[in-house]
Amino acid sequence: MPQLPIVAIVGRPNVGKSTLFNRIVQKRHAIVDEQEGITRDRIYETVEWNGKQFRLVDTGGYIPHEADVIDAAVREQVELALQEAALVLFLVDGKDGIVASDEVLADLVRLSEKPAILTVNKIDNNEMESLTAEFYGLGMETLHSVSALGGRKIGDLLDGVAERLFTVRTMQDEKDDIRVAIVGCPNVGKSSITNRLLGKDKSIVTDIPGTTRDAIDSELQYHGKKFILVDTAGLRRKAKVKEDVEFYSTVRTRRALENAHVVVVVTDAERGFLKQDQQIVEEVIRVGKGLLLAVNKWDLVEKSTNTMKELKEEIRYQFSSLKDYPVAFVSAKTKQRVSSLLGECEKVYTAWSAEHATSQINSVLKGAVEKLSPPAVRGKHIRIKYATQTGSRPIRISLFCNFPDLIPVSYRNYLENQFRAGLDLHGTPLRLQFKRS
Repeated sequence: MPQLPIVAIVGRPNVGKSTLFNRIVQKRHAIVDEQEGITRDRIYETVEWNGKQFRLVDTGGYIPHEADVIDAAVREQVELALQEAALVLFLVDGKDGIVASDEVLADLVRLSEKPAILTVNKIDNNEMESLTAEFYGLGMETLHSVSALGGRKIGDLLDGVAERLFTVRTMQDEKDDIRVAIVGCPNVGKSSITNRLLGKDKSIVTDIPGTTRDAIDSELQYHGKKFILVDTAGLRRKAKVKEDVEFYSTVRTRRALENAHVVVVVTDAERGFLKQDQQIVEEVIRVGKGLLLAVNKWDLVEKSTNTMKELKEEIRYQFSSLKDYPVAFVSAKTKQRVSSLLGECEKVYTAWSAEHATSQINSVLKGAVEKLSPPAVRGKHIRIKYATQTGSRPIRISLFCNFPDLIPVSYRNYLENQFRAGLDLHGTPLRLQFKRS
């Protein structure tokens, strides 16, 4: 299947790029705030208009010739977006008129030699149309006026986009794609791992905690399998979420987690496995996603013969549930074992989405009961008659018995461990439901 063409929205800060992006995709995907420079990475979404499909990308506000590290990183992201774009929506503020940053960015768009539509935003009514005349001075052949906030003339703009793209594309079938969310506390190296996997700097990486504020979707092929990576803003405890922007980022991260198939929880090898890491793991298991723990910055740890084994045992001692999930020791800096993460994710995804025959499930149940019978409770003898899989993603197994409410937690845990071993459910939550036969 052909790749969908990419349409990039570029412009200086606070001209309404994220508002236009949200208006076109018709949902709150990019973070919108009155504070300048909120969108710092590229955000992608598939759009269909008049039977034509394309990928729309929202970029950080272009700030030319600034020394600040974030501004420099944003400029680089805009330049990368221009390189991959089939069409550029160059957004300007109709109320402000042409400013110096617009002229610098217009030169950059022209140098890219990409088709471009100069889009004059904040033209809220017909009386304001006269404000657009000045912008012809930027030397762009095609100009559209819109109000991203009010939705005025968005359809006309999309007609122009579809006409310029001129090719009908169909979106690749994504039913077998593996969506992998990369989550963790701030500054543990999530974006660095994503960039290593992609082989390019798609997310901004600096030493400043919390640099990534939005969730970024990226596609890649690994051994013939299509993965969609979602690099997310760092999850923080609610008590530490103070800024509105941080709050929105945390909400976005949790939404990305809920939409994922497999979640890679990244921790810091130097810092150790902390309570905050445990809370993130618990959240992943609670929402029923496949889970892989990636211990990053392994290159910074002084190693003995058994260092990896000892740390794995320590992590599982602190949080016993992690014995059922794979742990990978990686270094984004040196690339050590980073490429193996996708193979592990595929294994977890296979277990998470598997369909098991009823005969296989009952064979495991029979062996478990023969090894250890359910205890008598209140003088009642519990008999589990049979079991069957009633769902996947995650795996759900229903067990039919005479007294489902009397089965002790300890025996439920025992059966879960038996099913995990017998069905090879490493890396996926398991839901057991006991029903009256």
